[in-house]
Amino acid sequence: MQYRGLNELREMYLKFFETKGHLRLPSFSLIPQNDPSLLLINSGMAPMKPFFTGEQEPPRHRVTTCQKCIRTGDIENVGKTARHGTFFEMLGNFSFGDYFKKEAISWSWEFLTSPEWVGIDPELLYPSIYVDDDEAFEIWNKDIGIPAERIFRFGKEDNFWEHGSGPCGPCSEIYYDRGPEFGCGKPGCTVGCDCDRYMEVWNNVFSQFDNDGQGNYTELKQKNIDTGMGLERLACVVQGVGSLFDVDTVRNITNKVSEIAGKHYGESEKTDISLRVVTDHIRSTVMMICDGVIPSNEGRGYVLRRLLRRAARHGKLLGIDRPFLSEVATTVIEESGGAYSELVEKQKYIHKVIENEEASFNKTIDSGLSILNERIAAANSKELPAADAFQLYDTYGFPIDLTLEILEEQGMTTDRAEFDRLMNEQRERAREDRKKMGDLGWQSEDLGLDKAIKTRFDGYETLGESAKVLAIVNEGEPSGAAAKGEKITAVLDHTPFYAEMGGQIGDHGVLIGKNGVMTVSDVQKTKDGKYMHIGTVTEGALSVDDEVEAKVDAEYRQAICRAHTSTHLLQKALRKVLGDHVEQAGSYTANDHLRFDFTHFAALTADELQQVETLVNDAILAGYPVVTEEMSIDEAKKKGAMALFGEKYGAVVRVVQAGDSIELCGGTHLDNTAKAGMFKIIGEASVAAGVRRIEAVTGRAVLDFLNERQHILNETAAALKTSPNELAAKVEQTMADLRTMAKKLEKLNGKLASMQMVDLFNVSRDVKGVNVVATKLEDASADVLRTMGDGIKEKAPNMVAVLSSVNDGKVSLLCVCGAEAVKKGAHAGKIVKEVAKIVGGGGGGRPDSATAGGKQPEKLEEALEAVNNIVDALL
Repeated sequence: MQYRGLNELREMYLKFFETKGHLRLPSFSLIPQNDPSLLLINSGMAPMKPFFTGEQEPPRHRVTTCQKCIRTGDIENVGKTARHGTFFEMLGNFSFGDYFKKEAISWSWEFLTSPEWVGIDPELLYPSIYVDDDEAFEIWNKDIGIPAERIFRFGKEDNFWEHGSGPCGPCSEIYYDRGPEFGCGKPGCTVGCDCDRYMEVWNNVFSQFDNDGQGNYTELKQKNIDTGMGLERLACVVQGVGSLFDVDTVRNITNKVSEIAGKHYGESEKTDISLRVVTDHIRSTVMMICDGVIPSNEGRGYVLRRLLRRAARHGKLLGIDRPFLSEVATTVIEESGGAYSELVEKQKYIHKVIENEEASFNKTIDSGLSILNERIAAANSKELPAADAFQLYDTYGFPIDLTLEILEEQGMTTDRAEFDRLMNEQRERAREDRKKMGDLGWQSEDLGLDKAIKTRFDGYETLGESAKVLAIVNEGEPSGAAAKGEKITAVLDHTPFYAEMGGQIGDHGVLIGKNGVMTVSDVQKTKDGKYMHIGTVTEGALSVDDEVEAKVDAEYRQAICRAHTSTHLLQKALRKVLGDHVEQAGSYTANDHLRFDFTHFAALTADELQQVETLVNDAILAGYPVVTEEMSIDEAKKKGAMALFGEKYGAVVRVVQAGDSIELCGGTHLDNTAKAGMFKIIGEASVAAGVRRIEAVTGRAVLDFLNERQHILNETAAALKTSPNELAAKVEQTMADLRTMAKKLEKLNGKLASMQMVDLFNVSRDVKGVNVVATKLEDASADVLRTMGDGIKEKAPNMVAVLSSVNDGKVSLLCVCGAEAVKKGAHAGKIVKEVAKIVGGGGGGRPDSATAGGKQPEKLEEALEAVNNIVDALL
């Protein structure tokens, strides 16, 4: 077997399957597309689920890939052993309804053993199959020529792939014998032993069944092949090394870390652990950032942040006292850039993200580590008080997972349950504090700013201006700077951004500084007048005292203005149509969408809604100029301005006039009503006693709404085989036909009931002189039961009948007693109540007729058998 590098093996595998008619596809992104069940891609087949399920047509029915994968379930063990890692590459060949077991097995053997390809000695390879898969056994034994004693049969746990319901099937793996030096030394050690001697290098999954989720398997019409083979594992075998950390490309990364640290792999177990952690985590980090993951405190962003910080911390354990991960990332890109060209293309971006995150973490870890070491030294037991661990997190931002890891290294622990309790208490206090403070709960003293400082709002006159960053809030704490990918809040000395107030949402836009860019997705205002720009740093870094160009998204602002000006026109129209009792009781104004609450005591009729909508659109078409003036509150009242619900006003107020609509308002507006475009009411409902709500859309959203409705209209007309213009007449005719059919069905049910009654009379039993019958009627509706019951009472006065049916898993019961049976003591209400108890339900009624229901249809037969005894007890 010739020595081959990992990169050579990858290319060799893909070329081999290209010779077998497979289409080579590039690795899919680590971020799953349209698959919320996965945080990160963790196997070669995961991105191809739509091809396996038939949801999408594959580009070819034979495909081969080398897929980047991340698995973090064993992150705590990475470094402690040479077997665990978070990043790996999965080689795969896939068949979507094309070839099956014979080809898959033959090709796997050919690739591994042929001198033209990998050239492994066949005597060192051992196949395994699912215990019942005789077909695979025959292929291995007869076609490939493997003796029966060298083919291992394993059960479901090892050699049957399934994940809940859906496609599944048996597996056939190939194991490589690494030699007795890797074994456990126990007698009988062979394939399947937990030791490191027999390494699985190939796994053929034969997807041939469909599991209904209840353990029932049916043959799939389209049988598939899903092959998985870890590239690093194959390289271990070919290169004759002990672990993935000894493979050439991975070892080159370790060597780079060793060079920076001045340490050597193999010097000590402690050093080796840290070298392995950094090596593995930087591989994952580079690949994740390249595919668009950015560090954050949730989801896959948190996974990335945790990997980066864990690597940075182990760098410090190696004695590296400077940022170094970006330097190691260069080696990762050099080793893998040939296979993944995007790594080279995005190299500068990858470096920047790593540098920013490492710099941010270094500030935290330096202070946190020294404090933690002091607390560890002061501890009188093997347990660090949970209060100390919490203070490290709450005050210094030191991650709890790092605290636990460091404590474990020292042979210590902490009370995690108590830590979680303290965390929950802190969250609750923060929520209460925010409620007391109002708005966002941020106060000047929290930000280190003078309470007298206010943000000047210039957004009425301009959508862009220069401003200074006064403060940055990062993860709830004041910060001097923020790097790319971090979600922050920035305070400016003045701003063109409108903050959410009076029901109008905040502006969107960007803050552009000399060193970075922040995308603003929301703006809030504190009680003491500071505007909080909330968003994400999308480029570079942002720092306190930076001069930035604050630019509002003009199109987004205009869309909000369309909705806001239309809200004023709506209020005026409502007062005209409904009366002067209409007052605003709340509103929400977004981009092209509005919600308006108002005082009124009845639902609006269709005619009233039409009148209101027409008045608003008339005002829009009139093209009234929207005039804004500032004046005293008294002048505004004289002018006839309406005040907004619950709003507090100062001595000087802002008055907005559009046609005959005059209101006090601090929001942003159009300069002419015509720019609202269109106005369409899409909903009207009650929200409280005496308060109604109208929802409407404006501008482009109206066109979207009308297009959607037209699409529904066209689809409905097509389903009824008519045109939209003829739809009303067609629906009327269809309803008339359904009414006619319902009458015919009712007559048929009556006839059916009469026929079934004759049968019931014939099977009744005599119980103390009363004829009793209890039966289940298949597919009988409640109407059929009632019809039969009425007929029994009329034609059999000496009968007690319990009729039942099961529909949608629920039991329906009807008991009727004829007049003579009632005189003898029978009582339908009491009878049906007892029967219903048995089927897990209840009910009751009059002596001659009663109904009940139940939710345990499996006990219906038992309930019906009990009827005779129940009746007997009453007579």
